[in-house]
Amino acid sequence: MSPTGAPGTDPVRTTDYHTAGEPFRIVTGGLPPVPGDTVAERCATAIGAGGSGTAPRRGALDDVRRLLVQEPRGHAGMYGGFVVPPDDDGAHLGVLFWHKDGYSTACGHGTMALGAWAVDSGRVPAPDDGDVQVRIDVPSGRVGATVHRTGGRTTGVTFRNVPARVAARRVPVATGRGVVEVDIAHAGACYAAVPARQLGLKVTPAELPELVRAGREIRAALATHPATWHPEGPLLSGVYGVVLYEELADTPLGPHQRNVTVFADGQIDRSPCGSGTSARLAMMVEEGTLAPGQDLLHESVCGTVFTGRVPEAEAARAADAGLVTEVTGTAYRTGEHAFHLDPHDGLATGFLL
Repeated sequence: MSPTGAPGTDPVRTTDYHTAGEPFRIVTGGLPPVPGDTVAERCATAIGAGGSGTAPRRGALDDVRRLLVQEPRGHAGMYGGFVVPPDDDGAHLGVLFWHKDGYSTACGHGTMALGAWAVDSGRVPAPDDGDVQVRIDVPSGRVGATVHRTGGRTTGVTFRNVPARVAARRVPVATGRGVVEVDIAHAGACYAAVPARQLGLKVTPAELPELVRAGREIRAALATHPATWHPEGPLLSGVYGVVLYEELADTPLGPHQRNVTVFADGQIDRSPCGSGTSARLAMMVEEGTLAPGQDLLHESVCGTVFTGRVPEAEAARAADAGLVTEVTGTAYRTGEHAFHLDPHDGLATGFLL
């Protein structure tokens, strides 16, 4: 599709899923060519063409992103991905993740949705009963989505992330609610984590405005902190999300926490955040609050859950190599769409409130 609205152009086709309440709009048709030999190169191209933050964006690919994420076709909480070729034939597909403000290098809930879609659509053959792994190239590397099947139905997906590594602990950050101590980890993207109680807050829908305000303050304050720099360069550097969490009573299988992840420019993850869960797992193993083989029951602000773990076989990895984590959740198809842009539509690709 050409989002200039020229008559007769092909529509942008999507299949929409939600993973634990967080939307994921899978773009399956109508994309312009995306230059680059790898998914990481295509992501860098998209960011370069689209700008960052709230800067104006140009280019056909970013027009499609804005068309799908902005009102009236999307909303400020929309999230999605462009399906692109993988880096090589070792993966089934590649993806460029996007949100209301631009692009991201990792997305656990999106990876789960893509795994479910790849099997549900027949793109990856799967048994009626049992598991099948879908390998996906994302900007931060190759990840896996093990799709669980029972009676011919997808019943869950386990996301296996790139290695997660703790970069800094107890970094003091000044906020409007006082100084808090923040932990920083890289898990495909860079996350900062802080207990909500340090801010005098609880992770509840009623306190979301204050949680978002605090998350934005913390992200801005850490913009130049050296721990947010990734050794592989600027694409993976800089705080992507702030995980504000609270401790709940342990389950028989391990710890239980509730969180809300504030990412981009104040966007809220409705799910417990897949790659953010990976970051939390690495932090908890390092501090000794999660033992290898235990499960973290990770709850979202809307009550949905992911189950995270560090497989015992991975626990002996050196700290600088990072920990391989697994996060399990559910993903469900919500719709299929063909989006159009009428050449006479004065709203063009839309707006955000």
